[in-house]
Amino acid sequence: MAKKSVASLQTGAKRLTKAIKMVKSPKSGAYTFVETILDPSNVKDFLSKK
Repeated sequence: MAKKSVASLQTGAKRLTKAIKMVKSPKSGAYTFVETILDPSNVKDFLSKK
């Protein structure tokens, strides 16, 4: 399951995006959030991975 919450970040000339994904733990069944800052072209790949 992925929660697509994307915010655009600008630092100088480099454009970055913060992506947040909701991941279900296989042991407990609880959901956790994984956050990362990456290039906008890589957001789809990050959200599609389990």
